[in-house]
Amino acid sequence: MKFHWFHLMPYPELPDDFVEKHRSVWVDYPNSEFDPAVGNRAYNEYLGQLEFAGEVGFDGICVNEHHSNAYGLMPSPNLMASILARTTTKPKIVVMGNSVALYNPAIRVAEEMAMIDVLSNGRLVAGFPVGTPMDTAFCMGQNPATLREKYREGVDLVLKAWTSREPFAFNGQYNQLRYVNIWPRPVQQPHPPVWIPGGGSIETWDWCVENDFLYAFLSYFGYKRAKATMESFWEVVDKRGAEMNPYRAGFLQFVAIAENEAEAERIYGPAACYFYNRALRVYPGFASPPGYSTIATLRKGIGSQVVDTTKLPDLTWKDIVNQGFVVTGTPDSVAQQLNEMADVMRVGHLMMLFHFGNLPDAAVRYNTERFAKEVAPKLRHRFSDWEDRWWPKDPVAAPAPVLVPA
Repeated sequence: MKFHWFHLMPYPELPDDFVEKHRSVWVDYPNSEFDPAVGNRAYNEYLGQLEFAGEVGFDGICVNEHHSNAYGLMPSPNLMASILARTTTKPKIVVMGNSVALYNPAIRVAEEMAMIDVLSNGRLVAGFPVGTPMDTAFCMGQNPATLREKYREGVDLVLKAWTSREPFAFNGQYNQLRYVNIWPRPVQQPHPPVWIPGGGSIETWDWCVENDFLYAFLSYFGYKRAKATMESFWEVVDKRGAEMNPYRAGFLQFVAIAENEAEAERIYGPAACYFYNRALRVYPGFASPPGYSTIATLRKGIGSQVVDTTKLPDLTWKDIVNQGFVVTGTPDSVAQQLNEMADVMRVGHLMMLFHFGNLPDAAVRYNTERFAKEVAPKLRHRFSDWEDRWWPKDPVAAPAPVLVPA
């Protein structure tokens, strides 16, 4: 099994009366509420946590893209990834990812991700999400009815740009380019591994299997609720006759390690409530515009994995734990629960949130280090008999600098 440290980079000082005064953390929460001094401290603290995760042995460190919100302060994951490419040497840089439908033309994504792969000496994992409806339709003005077509065309353009060795023309419906000829090109050949972060769209499963992309199910409501979705994904894999390799799937899970229930509530309770009751609060009108979800997905009964606003304001720490949103307990207990998750969901790549809400830095590092030292070793053997084809190979050592005589 591989373990990846995922950061949302939320704004850590939403006011106590946020729920009473504001309908949504996304789209229309006024930026007058953003304090640049708070943002400066948060960015530097968050980057330090990602670097620390690499130092203590996590396989990957993950960043993502969101717009016009206090839920996640990364409108450009590539900026964060470029910093981490320079300040780390071991962990893979997992960009989860670039919403290619928001770039016009999408070739900009191919260029910037290639730069990150070169900077990191071949450590990039390239994630391509469709993007939340809040980001795509409301913040960036995309048509939800044509969003997925534009998205898939953008991914096709990026992959062709990475693998072609001569200039070519691309004449798509949404991208028309007479000359495509990216400089630089990626270190990894034929291209960096492609991950598709998703919330459960039916068509995404077929597309991932058809193109041999990794499917990463991003849910904030725990593996027990995600079981049905992942079972449906594996049914598609089996039906298409593809290899039932656990490494073709990933999942996101909150983790909170403590010595007992009282300590867990004391350390993590306030931050978890902050996340679920404030940082995840989205006006329902922003969460599901007509045309964003396909008819097949709606018929399957798969709802948004980003929000569940009807009950969020009332959640307590005990609610969060009892409903299985967070895997918490001693290191042995957390290992047992994640072993159960691996049995049930067959997921070889586990992305975890050790920071959530406004959790203090010391608690984040405590949570991170205990997992790396006391939990991960108990799980690494899982799926060792399978080849992971969705992961960068260890980079070739960079050449020594050439010294020019004076």
